[in-house]
Amino acid sequence: TISKTQQIITHLRKQKYNADYDLSATQGADTLAFVSLLEEKLLPVLIHTFWVDAKNYVEHTRKWYAETVPFPLNFFLPNCMHKRHLERLQLMWGDGYMEDEEKLEKELYRDARECLTLLSQRLGSQKFFFGDSPASLDAFVFSRLAPLLKAKLPNGKLQQHLKSLQNLCNYCTSILSLYFPWDGGETRPLTSPHGLGVARPTPTPLLLLGPAAEPPPRWPSLRGPHWEGDESVQPPRARSPITSLGKYEPDAPGSH
Repeated sequence: TISKTQQIITHLRKQKYNADYDLSATQGADTLAFVSLLEEKLLPVLIHTFWVDAKNYVEHTRKWYAETVPFPLNFFLPNCMHKRHLERLQLMWGDGYMEDEEKLEKELYRDARECLTLLSQRLGSQKFFFGDSPASLDAFVFSRLAPLLKAKLPNGKLQQHLKSLQNLCNYCTSILSLYFPWDGGETRPLTSPHGLGVARPTPTPLLLLGPAAEPPPRWPSLRGPHWEGDESVQPPRARSPITSLGKYEPDAPGSH
């Protein structure tokens, strides 16, 4: 099973699928830079928000796993993952994490807020980060932001900042409606992306999100000129790096 984000991207490219085929060299460099920024500044705080913050973990994350994961895994899997993520953050943050946890958390949340603000400024009024069509950066950003936006967290420090950035909120809502429609014009319920755990979003009629007659951009633009084979035969449909909001299946945060 291929589960890690980079493994999925590499596998798809070997199969002649490349969401970034139309990007310029500069845009490709921007993609790498923003992915690195998210991994360094945002991901640790997301792990802390869902798995280490005591109130969020007990009232949201552990509860979600207990209700969703089949027996008997629901009895011990949440605690095992909680311990693993806590150990990972201790390795990432060093001895200072235990010495002055409150001060370090304040600094990390500040960096995460700055990261979200930078993403908002980069997106601006565009539909996607590189114009009217999505690329791998959009998949990566969405997979990080959607859980944070939709989760019903009792302690939502970072979530409140995200909700104040209206273009990022609209961005997530648009992707949900365009690429993950649910029966009856509703968005498919979110489950657990990247092992973070999220709540189920309120169903949103697609008619409120744009004209139904306008088809969404393909996600991604999968077939480039290097597709080999009979042109009369369509290539298999590839699943996007964010496979479905019914079952988000890229890597868990602690698996890198």
